[in-house]
Amino acid sequence: MLVGGGQIGPEDLNLSLIRDRKVVAADGGAAPVLESGRMPDAVIGDFDSLSASCRAQIPADRLFPIREQDSTDFDKALRSINAPLVLGVGFLGGRLDHQLAVLNGLVRHPDRPCLLLGETEVVFLAPPRISLSITPGDIVSLFPMQRVMGRSKGLEWPIDDLVLEPDGRVGTSNRALSDVELTVDGPGLLVMVPRNALDQVMQAFLSGQTGRWPARAE
Repeated sequence: MLVGGGQIGPEDLNLSLIRDRKVVAADGGAAPVLESGRMPDAVIGDFDSLSASCRAQIPADRLFPIREQDSTDFDKALRSINAPLVLGVGFLGGRLDHQLAVLNGLVRHPDRPCLLLGETEVVFLAPPRISLSITPGDIVSLFPMQRVMGRSKGLEWPIDDLVLEPDGRVGTSNRALSDVELTVDGPGLLVMVPRNALDQVMQAFLSGQTGRWPARAE
């Protein structure tokens, strides 16, 4: 679990803690972790949002400062975590510019699978392929952060042979007719499904059947 210092719902931490053994805080995200009674396994960031009182409670060997200011604390943490899957809380909601920067981080690090838990949805970067058990009628929104093409099954409006791009066609407010299958030709497509589908999405990523994108060349 990766915890940010943004908007965290009343059940977000409990919901995540029962699913994840390791807890990493992105800078000021250490505060809600400590308040929950849990000591973060690591704190990563530039520490400009980490209060002195919080820092004093955390063992020095769990603090990993990255001082550069060219990336967000979410970016710093995500690129530093080596895990099969990261579940992020405290990154959606609140300021729009912060949310956009976090979504940018998902696309910048396609080799680091990450699910973002929001108030009503789960957001993730589509892997090469994924199959999800989604309740018929539920919203499945697709938003391209760069030009992508793909194929789908189980959506009311299939994306087969469509070019999706941020300044062109997007796929928001699509709906599931049955179990949903997506295949995309490259990293760059954000998927948004209802929050109650969290476990199904986690199982899909941990199944080993989604494939993984390589790291972007810098």
